[in-house]
Amino acid sequence: MTRYLKTGASMDVRAEADRKVRETVEKTLADIETHGDATVRELSEKFDNWSPSSFRLTQKEIDQAIAEVAEQDLEDIRFAQAQIRRFAEAQLASMQNVEIETRPGVILGHKHLPVNAVGCYIPGGGYPMVASAHMSVLTAKVAGVKRVVAAAPPYKGKPHPAIVAAMHLAGADEILVLGGVQAVGAMAIGTESINPVDMLVGPGNAFVAEAKRQLFGRVGIDLFAGPTETLVIADESVDGLLCATDLLGQAEHGTNSPCTLLTNSEKLAQETLSNIEMLLKKLPTAEAARQSWETYGEVIVCDSHEEMLQVADDMAYEHVQVMTENPDLYLNKLTNYGALFLGPRTNVAYGDKVIGTNHTLPTKKAARYTGGLWVGKFLKTCTYQKVLTDEATTEIGSYCSRLCALEGFAGHGEQANERVRRYGKRDVPYASAVPAL
Repeated sequence: MTRYLKTGASMDVRAEADRKVRETVEKTLADIETHGDATVRELSEKFDNWSPSSFRLTQKEIDQAIAEVAEQDLEDIRFAQAQIRRFAEAQLASMQNVEIETRPGVILGHKHLPVNAVGCYIPGGGYPMVASAHMSVLTAKVAGVKRVVAAAPPYKGKPHPAIVAAMHLAGADEILVLGGVQAVGAMAIGTESINPVDMLVGPGNAFVAEAKRQLFGRVGIDLFAGPTETLVIADESVDGLLCATDLLGQAEHGTNSPCTLLTNSEKLAQETLSNIEMLLKKLPTAEAARQSWETYGEVIVCDSHEEMLQVADDMAYEHVQVMTENPDLYLNKLTNYGALFLGPRTNVAYGDKVIGTNHTLPTKKAARYTGGLWVGKFLKTCTYQKVLTDEATTEIGSYCSRLCALEGFAGHGEQANERVRRYGKRDVPYASAVPAL
């Protein structure tokens, strides 16, 4: 039986917050559509106190920013990017073009074609999310995207040097110092000074996520993403301090980041709750972490691993950290999650920053139908067909003609009939089905 020792905010409370965000974003995007650069500049001044002559950095400004980054920090960025590049290249190598002769003279195939232009948003308001540059810009370039625009808000009144360095080292073609809805709106819609892109990717706050949702269709997006979610699945093979550390480590993302402990041990649950209170007295980011934990944190106790599997699949969380005696049980049986972190030696922070998998992942139960950002998201799988012989087009055309007649599509049928007449030398009355041989 599932028991909740602690619950988070109700769905009604969350829905009302979503509604307010939705209305604000809708008006903002409409203003960008109408007024272009003027609205973008107005919003940048309002929210970031930032209004340079150009939001796009010159090469000289990029070099100046990189020069401010400590050599050890640059080396760490290069190390992280090497891990992410290696995994993305391995994923790309697994995606093969296909060509097959399905019938004599009938060739079908597909090719993986990169998107031409991508806008990558890198959050930098509350925390400078250096790692998001690796995850989006670098992965897009590995996929072969020709034009990658990277945007991040100013930090303490100027471009954040480490974010600029990460963008540049990852291969960004254009770097914008611009944040929030104004950044993703400008990249998707285009303004007098910013050419539009074909796709938007990258995490962001609730307003950025909602802007991407509203822009979907006009441009592609990586996925619908909300606040960071973390589910720690644990049994008594670990202790409450480790569980508490991993829950609060993600709660600090913001004030609305759901973090849940799922366990089959009430003893571990109580120990974790005690350790959370102890750590909140020491954690430098305790203000945000406490608000997230108190409003959205949950502790769930189940009777068995089988019950925990069922609950975890229903939750479909973004990050699922498994610290149990047999973590492979969850690897083999879980079906709904953004990313899995298996065993006590790994954790969500590894995936967020350095280990090589992508940290842009589905939230709000989107893991039921999609995975996270990866090199394949930047590729369009496009099909083609070739019919090489008169015999082949006559055979396929005959079937097509009759199937079109079945559906009442006379014009479609004539496309087939004309091939049968020309290449099959058969007398087919106009807008009639080809008789079977």
